[in-house]
Order: sequence, then structure tokens, then C-alpha cells
Amino acid sequence: MAPLRLRIEGRTFRDTKNREVTLRGINVAGDAKYPTSPYVPSNQPEHFYEGDNVSFVDRPFSIDEAHIHFSRLKRWGYTLIRYIFTWEAVEHAGPGKYDEDWIHHTIEVLRLAKSYGFYIFMDPHQDVWSRFTGGSGAPMWTVYACGLNPRAFPATQASWVQNTYPNPAEYPKMIWATNYMRLSCQMIFTMFFAGKEFVPKAIIDGRNIQDYLQDHFVWACRHIALRIKEAGDLEDSVVIGWESMNEPSKGLIGYQDITVIPPEQKLQKGPSPTAWQAILTGSGRSCEIDTWDFGGLGPYKSGSTLVDPKGEMAWLPADYDDSRYGWKRDPGWKLGECIWAQHGLWDPSTDTLLKKDYFSKDPESGRKIDYEYFTNKWFMGYYRRHRDAITSVYSDAIMFCQPPVLEIPPSIKGTEDDHPNMVFSPHFYDGVTLMMKRWNRYWNVDVFGLLRGRYLSPAFAIKVGETAIRNCFRDQLSAIRKEGTDYMGNHPCIFTEIGIPYDMDDKYAYRTGDYSSQSAAMDANHFALEGCGANGYALWVYTVMNNHEWGDIWNGEDLSIFSVDDKPLPLTPRPNNREPKSPSISTTSDDRSSPAFSESRLYNNSPVFPRDLKQSLYTPSLTPHRSDTPAELGSNPGYRAAEAYVRPSPIATVGNVSSYGFDLRNCTFTLALECNKAATEDAPTEVFLPEFHFPPDGTAVEVSSGKWTVSVDDADGGMIQRLRWWHDQGKQSVTVKGAKRRQGTSLGDEDEAPGYLEQCRQSGCELM
Repeated sequence: MAPLRLRIEGRTFRDTKNREVTLRGINVAGDAKYPTSPYVPSNQPEHFYEGDNVSFVDRPFSIDEAHIHFSRLKRWGYTLIRYIFTWEAVEHAGPGKYDEDWIHHTIEVLRLAKSYGFYIFMDPHQDVWSRFTGGSGAPMWTVYACGLNPRAFPATQASWVQNTYPNPAEYPKMIWATNYMRLSCQMIFTMFFAGKEFVPKAIIDGRNIQDYLQDHFVWACRHIALRIKEAGDLEDSVVIGWESMNEPSKGLIGYQDITVIPPEQKLQKGPSPTAWQAILTGSGRSCEIDTWDFGGLGPYKSGSTLVDPKGEMAWLPADYDDSRYGWKRDPGWKLGECIWAQHGLWDPSTDTLLKKDYFSKDPESGRKIDYEYFTNKWFMGYYRRHRDAITSVYSDAIMFCQPPVLEIPPSIKGTEDDHPNMVFSPHFYDGVTLMMKRWNRYWNVDVFGLLRGRYLSPAFAIKVGETAIRNCFRDQLSAIRKEGTDYMGNHPCIFTEIGIPYDMDDKYAYRTGDYSSQSAAMDANHFALEGCGANGYALWVYTVMNNHEWGDIWNGEDLSIFSVDDKPLPLTPRPNNREPKSPSISTTSDDRSSPAFSESRLYNNSPVFPRDLKQSLYTPSLTPHRSDTPAELGSNPGYRAAEAYVRPSPIATVGNVSSYGFDLRNCTFTLALECNKAATEDAPTEVFLPEFHFPPDGTAVEVSSGKWTVSVDDADGGMIQRLRWWHDQGKQSVTVKGAKRRQGTSLGDEDEAPGYLEQCRQSGCELM
């Protein structure tokens, strides 16, 4: 049997030459959250409820355009792809009805990714359960299976959905995430994880709703895994593993009192009902509900509002035709009535709450439930089912285990679940920047430290100054990684989501081309990733159709490192004085009125050398999409802070990485390692060196021992510049210095770029 292309050894990844592999990754692609036909991003109300008759073929992108995107990502130095797909993409037509056309397309995209040398793991993505509950993920029929009527969500505020918002352009930023704490998600996640304990009357096709949903979800994932295996050339060679459900939620499980907001609920924005108020409004009753906003130190109460559904209920009506999807609902589960009333929580005849602590204890053991208990019992119950389904097809699959975000990981160290082929895959976001849409260089908050009770007062968690903020990010990521080791055992750690919002400061960068704030924020996140001891990451996100007006075209988010309204970072920092390409080389138009126009393809500042001839000959395909971004947001395209994410990184290291990092300001990369044997001729230590930072005639290399070369080649499927270093055994180090320049500015504009204080003055912000 041939050796695995990538294997796990303790807490490191190893290649076939036994070198430590550092995985520098990206989520591909944000567009995969919504269908291609009909085209229904979250800002489009048309065809929204036609969820049974959709297609996700050409997600994440078409076969014709795959080379463009893969070659771009390869030249930016990415080696790992977190491949985003949704349950809806494969099983939208109904229970057990799989979309083989989409699966075939996925397999063809994976084959192309293989030719570029990527490692890929599959991400069955969800956000707040489904598009029909305000996010992405599950098919529409799952909402009906749970007894809910998605058409009633706007009136009852069971979910805040941008597609059905009166004016999608005014949908409040980041309010989508609060759907986790609204009726539909509270109910569905409770059913998914613990329906047998808390919703025993919810029986469908002879199974409790918990088993019904989990079975269909993991079977759909297994079906895709089986098709990938049957393809014959994808397992291990490109698809190395699978992740568990993205960002799982416990729903109502563990609520000690449904009449109050639980203390662990840190996110509140807009109308913020208690679980009891959500049940009442979901049953057609009006309620006065507190409203919240988000400030620098977290959410704060801003007032109250009356939510009046005027008798409309979020539950399916009693006369609903339940034969639509072919299932048989148990007679004990009555439509037209609140499922919680049917379980004795409250009396709808008097609106009296009878069991406010219904979710506080495990009905089986009587034990009090906290998040840690939920994770160890119900999350792990699901995870085992998911893991076993995938490994029944591909026994060597690497399983990326993602427990609830920022919660204590499952206590599985030393148990049967402490499997050597498991990876701890947490998420991290700088919440202050994400929610405020502003990079604050002056202060930030140690959120993870606050959650773990490390401060007597929240005031002590405030970190002042940019150096302290950067160190705080690094220390939080280090603590998350260490916590994973303490609870789950000795496994690699990959942060499978981390990223920044690009629409900061009311889209200042889009009006000016100045991405200084985005560059500083992105660099701070990468400083943390490089210094925390993790084995890699997958940056959130690459979105094919991102534009300055609508961002990622999903719930107002704008985190994509790529935009059709921005310019790609040139290969070298030198101006391009060569003659334009022959028209025969590219079918992309530079006429802004043309449907083939794309700002990002208009600019090609890289000269063609013999070493990059192969890459230059790729022919972009014609795309039917173009940007309709208003002139005020698209007339000054920039490089989208690419200098901060296109950065050097170890690829394969002889021995073990001791530390590495990139000082963007001084354009200096350092790597320290330790090995028992010297590097051999066929297996040197290899480092990705982006030509933008390290041009051939402007790079200096210092090594502790041995010899080195810097060259551009396609050794693993893509034209990239790399350092190869043949060093002695023992403790070794290398320092590479490149071309320094100001962050966030267009090439040639360094001298004219305004400073940060001038930016603040222009954008009207105040200094603290």
C-alpha cells in the first residue's frame, strides 16, 4: 500500500518524506451557501421559497473558471482548501433524494484541485441551520419536518431572514448570528441534538426527530464520500478528510430558566427575546421585547419594541398537507399547536408558563446541564455518528472535530474517541472588529480570557496599544490550542475559520483604495496564527462574486479576500511596462459595460518570464457575471490588503518547526526548527516566498548552516517561488529579508498615502 500523502504523527502533519507540513489554507467558496439556479443570494426575495427545486451545480465555481481560481490561490501560497458545501446542495429535493449532477460537478472540481497539489477537507457547512432560518446549510424540507412554517418567520420573528426583510439593503449587519437565539434555531437544534430527551413526541417515519435529522445529514455526507471514493483518484491524493458540522449550537438544551437571557449568551443585537417570549410570539402573541446594540465592550440594552404577529403562528397549520415529502408524522405530534405546549411547558389557553426549567436537567440522569455537559453527551453523540459514517467509506480519513465555538472541548483524552487521525478545528474571530466594522489600533478585549473567568473585572481584559492587541490575539489562539490538547489529547490544531471584515469604516477603502486598516487587522490575525503553535489555518473566506456594494452577497457579510471590484496583487512590486497581452490570450473584456468585465481581471501587472510562462498561458473563461457596483464604491480599486495575507510560510520542514513568523512592516521572515537528521538532497526544508515581498533581485537570505536556493517552479502543481534549504541536524534557523513598503496602499502611492490620523480625520472618527 502506498504511503499516505499526508499523515498525522502526534500533533504534527507529515508528508511522504517525513517532513512536518504546515497547512496554509482558505475557505472556498462563500458563494456555495446559496444556489446557482435559481440564483438566490440572501439579498434576493424572488424564488426564495422554491427550495425544493434548486441547483448548486457550478458551486463553488464552474469547471471553466476553476483554473482561474485555483491558480490564483496557488500563487498566493495556499496549500489547504476547506471545501464548503451545504446539506441543501446534495439533498434539496426531499429526504433521500440526492443531486447526482451536483456531486458529479464536485468530483470534477476536486480533480482539477488535485492538479494544483492542494490538500482538501470537506466542510458540511451551516450557519443558523438553513437559508430558510436566516443562514445556510440544511434543506428547506428539514424546517417543515420540524413542524415549522418558514413563511411565518417574518411576522413572528422566529428568524431574521435577509431575503424576506422589507429592504434587504437595510438588513442589520451581523444580526443573522442572533438567529441562534431565536425560536426556529432554538427549536431545531434542540431537536437535532437531543430530540429523544426533550421532544419525545416528535416522531416521524417511526423515528424521533433527532435520529431522523441526524441520519439524513450524516447519510448525505456519507453518500458524497462514497461517490468520491468511487471516483478512484481523489481519496488521499487530494481529499484528506472531513470536518464535523460547522459551528454547532445547543439550542435550548441547558437553559436553566427560559424567562431570562442566559448569562452565557454573549451576542445580542436588535430585538432580543427570552426563549419564553420567542415561544409566545411564535404562537401569535404580542410581546414587548428588549432591543440591544453592540458597542466596543459588547452588547448593551438600547430600548424595547413591540413584536406583534397578529395571531400568525410559526408552527405549521393543522390543515398543512404533510404528504408533500412522503413522510408519515406520528399522530401524537399535532400540527397547528406549539410543540412545547404539547410537552407541558406552558398552557396556551391561559398563556401560563408551567416549566420554566424544562431544559435545565438531563431527563435521563437528572444532572444539571451546562455547555460542557452538552458537548460531552449530545455533541459527541452526533460526532461519533458522523465520524463512523465517513470512516466506513474511507478508513484513513482525517476527521476535523469542531466543538461548539469558544466552548470547552469534549473531555475525550485517553478514551476511544481520542483517535490518532483526529484534528482539533476551532474557530476564532476578533469580535470587536467584526461587530464594530472598524479596526481599533488603540484597544481590544481578551474575549477568551473573559469567557474562562481569568479576570476579576471585564476592565482588566482590555488590552491597550497595537502591540498588546496583537499579543492578545496570539495568546488567545495559544490558549484555545492548549485547551484542545488538555481535553482532547495530542492532536494537530487547525483554525478552520478566522478572518476580518473588509467593509470597515463605512466602506472607506472602497471609496479611496486605501486598505491600511484591513491590512493592519489581517496582519494582526496572521501574527497570532503564526505565533500560537497551531499547525495551520483556513482563512475565511474566498468568495467568487464578492463586490463592493453587497460584499459576500450573504447577510451583509464582507470577509472575502477576493473581490471582482479590486485588483489582484501583482507578482512583483515592479511597475508593469511591457506590452499588453495579445487578445488571443484572454477573453476577458476591459470594457466596463461588457458582461465579461471584471475589475480583478483588468489588471495584470506581472511581466512574463520563462519561469512563469506556463501560468501566463492559462486562458480565463468568459463569465456571465459582472459588477454593478455604484461608481462611488468602485472607482478606486485597491489590492484588498493582499500584502497582509499573501505572506511567506513553511511548506515542509525537516524535523519539527520550533517557531516561524513574518514581520510585514520590515518584510522579514524567520523560521526556527530542530531535527535529528540533516536535510537530504531530495527532501530539503521548503518555504513559500511570495515574489511580491521577495523579488528575485531584492531578497537576502541568512541561514545557520547548509546551502539554499530560491526558485520559481511548479513542483506541486502551481507556479510559486520557494526557498529550498539543505541544513545540518540540530537547532537551525533561517532569516529572509525582502522589499519593505507601506501597508494598504496601491503601488506607487506610498509617498502620497495619508497616515492613520489623517484617515481618522477624513472618516470622521474620534481618537480615544
